[in-house]
This record gives sequence, C-alpha cells and structure tokens, in this order.
Amino acid sequence: MTPRKPRVDHIRRRLVGGVGGALAASSFSLPSLARPGGWSPRTSRRSALFTLGVASGDPQPRRVTLWTRLAPDPLNGGGMDEVPVEVTVEVASDPDFRDVVRSGTVMALPEAGHAVSVTVPALTPNTFYWYRFSALGETSRVRRTRTFPSRFEQPEQMRFALASCQNYTAGFYAAYRDMADQDLDFVVHTGDYIYEGAADEATPESRRHVGPECTSVVDYRNRYAQYRLDENLQDAHAAFPWIVTWDDHEVDNNYAALAPEDDQLPEDFSARRSAAYQVYRESMPLGARQTLNDDNELQLFRRFTFGDLAQFHVLDTRQFRDDQPCDDIFPAFIDVCPEIVDPNGTMTGEEQEQWLYNGLARSRAIWNVMAQQVMMMQWDVGAALGAPGAFNPDAWDGYQGARQRLLDFLAATQPANPIVLTGDIHSSWAADIKADFNEVDSPVVAAEFVCSGITSSFGDENVPLVELTLPFNPHIRFFDGLFRGYAVCEVTREQWRTDFRGVERVSDPHFTVPSPDLAVSTIASYGVNAGVPGVVEL
Repeated sequence: MTPRKPRVDHIRRRLVGGVGGALAASSFSLPSLARPGGWSPRTSRRSALFTLGVASGDPQPRRVTLWTRLAPDPLNGGGMDEVPVEVTVEVASDPDFRDVVRSGTVMALPEAGHAVSVTVPALTPNTFYWYRFSALGETSRVRRTRTFPSRFEQPEQMRFALASCQNYTAGFYAAYRDMADQDLDFVVHTGDYIYEGAADEATPESRRHVGPECTSVVDYRNRYAQYRLDENLQDAHAAFPWIVTWDDHEVDNNYAALAPEDDQLPEDFSARRSAAYQVYRESMPLGARQTLNDDNELQLFRRFTFGDLAQFHVLDTRQFRDDQPCDDIFPAFIDVCPEIVDPNGTMTGEEQEQWLYNGLARSRAIWNVMAQQVMMMQWDVGAALGAPGAFNPDAWDGYQGARQRLLDFLAATQPANPIVLTGDIHSSWAADIKADFNEVDSPVVAAEFVCSGITSSFGDENVPLVELTLPFNPHIRFFDGLFRGYAVCEVTREQWRTDFRGVERVSDPHFTVPSPDLAVSTIASYGVNAGVPGVVEL
C-alpha cells in the first residue's frame, strides 16, 4: 500500500474511567509503518506492579483497545488498596517512544480489580503501534499492536493465529512461545482461556491450579492472574492484538445460558455466572461497546473487517443457547433423543442469529469468517458402531435445527467463501460444511478449521475411536488428536491456508513435566481456493 505522510499532531487528553473507558478522540493522522523488524516481545521491561503484563485487542481501522491490571500480589486478589489509582497510557509510532502519538490517563478502580481497558481512537488504519502504561512510579512492558486496514483498502494478505483451550494444569505453553515468534497480524481465541476447576494434587506443583473451583469474583480474578503470570502467554499478548470470545470453562464446564453442568440452585449458578462474566470483562482487551448490562449479560458477538479481504463475525454460542438435549450425554442417539433435531432449537439466540444473517448478506469481503466455539460440522459417531445417528449434544450436532437454518441461509444467499473457525475439542480438524449432511451429493457451503488445544488433551485413547468414524463422515478431510498446539491461517485474495502447528509429541501422563521449550512444527496444511468450495490438502 502507498505510505501516508501527513503531519503528526502530538496531543494529550485526560479521561477518568475504569474498565471499558476510551481516550478522547482528536483529528490527526500518522504515516503508515512497514511491518517492523528486529523487535521482540521478550526484550521489554517487567514491573512489580504490572505483573500480569499488558495486552491489546478488538482492532479496528482507527482504534484498538489496550488492557492492563495493577496487581503486585496477583494470586491474592491483586494486593492493591481499595482506592482508585491514576494510570497513564502512551501510544507511539516507534518502540523507543520517541514519537508519542496518543497519551492520556484512566482510573484503575478497586471495584474492577484495578483493571483498565482503554479504547484508543483516531489512529491510522493498517498501522503498527507500540504502547505502555505507567502508575505509582512504575512502567509496564512495551508491547506492540496494530490497526486493521479500512474497508476501502485492498490488502493482499493477512496472517493470524487461531487458538483455544489452554488448561494451565495440562502442560506448559510451548505453543505460545512459538506463536510469539511468528509473523502475525493478530490472534483469534475461541474460548477456554481459563479452566475453572480446583487444584488437583495429582498435577505437578509447577502447573497446579491455585485455590478452589471458581465460583466468586475473587476466585475468578485469581485464576486469570495465575494464567497471565505465564511468560509465554504474556509474550503472545505482547506481539499482537487479540480478538477473543469465550466458551464454557470461563464459567463452568458445558454450561448453557443459565443451566449449569452439575446440580446447583438456580440463584447460586446465576451469581456464579455473573461473577465469571464480570471478571472476563475485566480481564480481556474488549472494545468499549462490550459492556455488561443490568442483567449482567455481555454482548460478545461483534464484527471486524480486514479491508475488503475478510470480514470476521465473532459468535457467542454459550450465553444464549438452549440447554443441551439428551441431558448432555455423549454420544446421544437421535432415535431416542429427537430434541437433537428440534427445528426451534437455538445455539445463539434469535437476536444473534439474525445479526449473523444480516452481516453475511451485506458483506462484500472476499472471505466471510465465523469465529466460534464448538464444531459445526456433522460428526456421526454412531455410524462406526453400526447405529448411525449418534452425536455430541454440546456441539452444533446437538442443535441441528439451528444449524440447518444457517446452512439453508448459506446455500440461498451464497456469501463469498464462508469459513468457520472453531476450538473446544482439543484436536485438529478440517471439513467441508454441506448444505445437507445426509445427502452425499449436497453442495459444500462453507469450510471449517478446528484448532487443537494449546495444552488441553484430547486423550490418546480416543484417537483410534475417532479414526473409526471418519469413513462414515467423508466431509471430514483431516483429523489429528495426538498433537496439542494451535493453527496459523495465511489468507490471500486467492487462497485460504491453515497450517496446524503441533507441540513435540509427549505422552499425555507426562506432558506437564518437560520445559516449555519443546519444539513446535507444522503437522498438516489444508485450505480453500477462493471461489472453489471445498477443503483441499496443501
């Protein structure tokens, strides 16, 4: 793209606010920067106050959100006095901060755990920036972020990581060490950022959860703090802006709306979910519009455009779904559990469903991406057992009426090159999404790529069982359940490429023992050619 060279105005603005604040906008512009080289997220200074690092997220063409939390004693509620603290935010066009282009102040409030999430406006599209926070005489690490190209720009490519399922107790974050070294534009995280379970004495102490199963604000704050203390996770946040959404473990395994996994009093689970939602909002670099309403609901579904190359529809398939059919028993057989095909069932709620349809119908992007939590492809596990029609009720397979409405919409409207990005299942998959999975000759209406867990295990013993089902699910083009890791998606105007990155093979019972320096490599590559439906091996 042609570099811009307008005058740079230096301004300073003051804002008093907490989580979800925004710096006041002013009219100015900056030159575009070439992709920077020689900068490492590991070279920045650390601080006894900013122990959890800083992060950026929700990148738009002219704004990005910056996050930090003041926490000198992070595993014990943060360790701050119950008073507001003024925090200074600086954004620069260079890592040495010779050219500070935005600065201001925001208040870190005790009722928000002294976390701040600041949306910085009036930035230049398609530009890298560096940022830092300071408070009480301490300065955070310097980190890097970027804005997205405007909708009128025509970028030739983008490159991003897809990640999910980072159970702290299940292994070291070698995948994040590898991710931080990649040349990426951003990260998409589709949920299970934390796991809510209590400390397990069988887990090596070096990766053991601190505290009980999370149910309160204090519990969830301490759990996010434990995860964020990991240096490799901090480095991955250091290098790129993140686009996040949640799945179940941010609250309770396999919960659905206000229905918990296990027996709990409705009022107890409602309070637990409210605490979890509050702390998720405190802990993530979410845009200023993503706020909790009076019912403590958080609207996470939102859109991002990367020029005309891609439009991302980020979904929430937990907060508004119906309770799982069949008592959430896997596998659920359709002949004894017809609720699986309930035509009125919903995975997203009516408002979000219509929002998705409207966005897809209006999109003019080359690639239309749905980033969401659970597998959308059909995976009939009963076929290998001689009893076809057995499904995972927690995935879209348990909400086949809702899925069919989406597939019918895709078939009728034909938005350009739909791609589904998924996490949740701790294994890697690539599949064609068919207009009708029960018809062999049904057209392909989308492609789905599922990333493995950063650390969470699929279970070695489960791999042969899945492989038995694959001949009966020919739309599934690739599966791997042995490697943990993430995926790198490299997208041009002609092709979508997904490289599945796997951490060096280590048997499950010993995965927590080795260092986080395990090798990471590409185990398989699959993609889609623009305008040609169907997943291909690359």
